[in-house]
Amino acid sequence: MSVFDIRSLWDVILVIALIIAIAPWFGSYLGQVYMNRPAFGDRLLNPIESAIYRLLGTSPRRSMRPAEYMGALLLVNVGVFGFLYVWFLYQNVLPYDATGVPGMSWSLAFHSAASFTTNTDFTHFTNESQVSFGSEMIPWGLALFTSAATGLSALAAMVRGFIRKDGTLGNYYVDMVRTISRVLLPLSLLFAVVLVLMGVPQTMTNTTIVHPITGGIQTIYLGPVASFQSISFLGTNGGGWYSANAASPYANPSAISNLFETGIMMLIPFSTPFAFAQIVRRKGEAWPYLATILIVFAVALGLFIAYQAASNPALTTVPFLGGASNGYAPGSETRFSLPEGSLFQVVSVYSNVGANNLQIGAVQPVAQMVLLFGMFTQSTPGGEGTGFGTLLLFAVLAIFIAGLMVGRSPEYLGKKIATPQVKWAALALLIHPAVILIPFSVAVAWPSASGLYVVMGTPASAHNFTSVLYELTSEAANNGSALSSAYFNDTTPFWNITGALVMVVGRFVPIWAMLQIGGLFASQEEMPPGSGTLRTASATFTIYLTIILIIISALFFLPVLAMGPLAQIVGV
Repeated sequence: MSVFDIRSLWDVILVIALIIAIAPWFGSYLGQVYMNRPAFGDRLLNPIESAIYRLLGTSPRRSMRPAEYMGALLLVNVGVFGFLYVWFLYQNVLPYDATGVPGMSWSLAFHSAASFTTNTDFTHFTNESQVSFGSEMIPWGLALFTSAATGLSALAAMVRGFIRKDGTLGNYYVDMVRTISRVLLPLSLLFAVVLVLMGVPQTMTNTTIVHPITGGIQTIYLGPVASFQSISFLGTNGGGWYSANAASPYANPSAISNLFETGIMMLIPFSTPFAFAQIVRRKGEAWPYLATILIVFAVALGLFIAYQAASNPALTTVPFLGGASNGYAPGSETRFSLPEGSLFQVVSVYSNVGANNLQIGAVQPVAQMVLLFGMFTQSTPGGEGTGFGTLLLFAVLAIFIAGLMVGRSPEYLGKKIATPQVKWAALALLIHPAVILIPFSVAVAWPSASGLYVVMGTPASAHNFTSVLYELTSEAANNGSALSSAYFNDTTPFWNITGALVMVVGRFVPIWAMLQIGGLFASQEEMPPGSGTLRTASATFTIYLTIILIIISALFFLPVLAMGPLAQIVGV
């Protein structure tokens, strides 16, 4: 059995309660930012932002239709992708490569550039030996901001569709600038200072040599870790400065820093329902979405803790290990209690951050399934902006189905939900299982090309099956966490190219669908509610939306769950 101090549950409850208390205020601030309403910092930031708009040749008064908005979004992201790709290829001759890290292969650079551009930060390399100091600070550091700003901007554009009548959604360049200047940059600086006070390094020194008490010398990899970790968590990027990520004592030195970093990850995703309510000026609309998120999240956290506290049947035959080691679940970081470590990991995966503070490959099979389900839904709460956008897509489908059941034209917030909106919502939700299951089937059916089950003669098993499923799911959900690649080599051109395409399609097709739906709503006049209009600001809608979300997500992936995590329980 694992260590389970019931008192540490109060730490978990306190963090969740604090975020729920902050979320309405911070969400309201986000709504003011994206509607260009008077907000904190206007006197300082308005002149700076105006100068940037002039430099970009745009203006807040220029509002874009969906195609133009998507074009601007892609233009910025293609530029970031190209910058990342070239830098990774030639990092050995570019600045700040004091340790002589070689340039990446073309396929690894392609995967890495796609990963950081899409807010995934899934790495097929070892940070300390395969990426230069300059690569982490400059192109990767830039992508941490632009990728998060892309998701939040896309959500803001979609939501504006509910209150506009001219078919426009706003200006992407303005949204991106305001996201960085008013949300990501000031908060990441503030949180970086707090992390430094908690013991996280912040220095321009690349490495330092220490002399352990056991003798010899040890090289410790340093850098601007606090500022890097801060925007990684805040922007739901998740890529850590160290390969060990948040399990490293330098990136996450104590139980207090672990809880603080958990709160950083939760802040924006749990606040976006209130940003939505602020933009549409209907404060009651936030609570059903937050309640849906909390229901799924709370059940997931409870299951994860419960199964991690039990002995792992897959490890009972391992000598000197059995179901637990020194009272801790195998793979867990012993500096944190079971509830504290579990909260971090569930928040990280369910918010599509992807940071790890434990070894996911060693957790209970049911706990692995819990993490996979969070990436299947992508919306409880999901990643920066796109998570709540996906939840709105589920709501569009749920309201449409409810309207059909009572024989009325479905409508939401005074806008009619018709066939085009439903088609775009269905596309966005169907593309997720498609980009996971199609390459997964190819990899399993063509092991000679994908390299599955050939590492050290390892045979196929349910755990190996789950490893491949988890990798593709994490990439498709723009999550970035990894279960284990010990049973196949995921740094080959096959996996680099496949993973990159999965991340790009899984990122930008749903964003395109979100913008199209927003544009369709923005082209309508607002209708007054009728006697049969579904009341969405209600507990009934919360329960209905939660059931729809769970059923749709489960139907997509139940067969592969049965062959992966569930099969591990019976020792397949």
